[in-house]
Amino acid sequence: QLQLVETGGGLVQPGGSLTLSCAASGNTLDKYTIGWIRQAPGKEREELPCIRGDDGRSYYKDSVKGRFTISRDEAKTTVYLQINSLKFEDSGVYYCAAGGLTDDCEAYVGRRIPYDAWGRGIRVTVSS
Repeated sequence: QLQLVETGGGLVQPGGSLTLSCAASGNTLDKYTIGWIRQAPGKEREELPCIRGDDGRSYYKDSVKGRFTISRDEAKTTVYLQINSLKFEDSGVYYCAAGGLTDDCEAYVGRRIPYDAWGRGIRVTVSS
């Protein structure tokens, strides 16, 4: 059974950068789509980029293009989310989640397909 663990969160200053990691155990990621999701205080859950574990193809909705970069390692065991030019509104709990492979992962970002497995989340606080 696939298990996901997020690391790399913490307190960061506005304008800085941060890389979150999502480590998989129980299976490699080549049979999965992996996405990042943010839950900010008082706000609706927001789907961030997603990536196919097999070929690395990713999808970004317009609101996160430019500052967010999703990637995975060659061993297909870890997915990363790099966030640049951090803003106060980037604060929240970041989750990685996994679902089955689809032609592209836009369906997950658009919530047409739900993720099957979730990590416990990692908190990011952007503060000066």
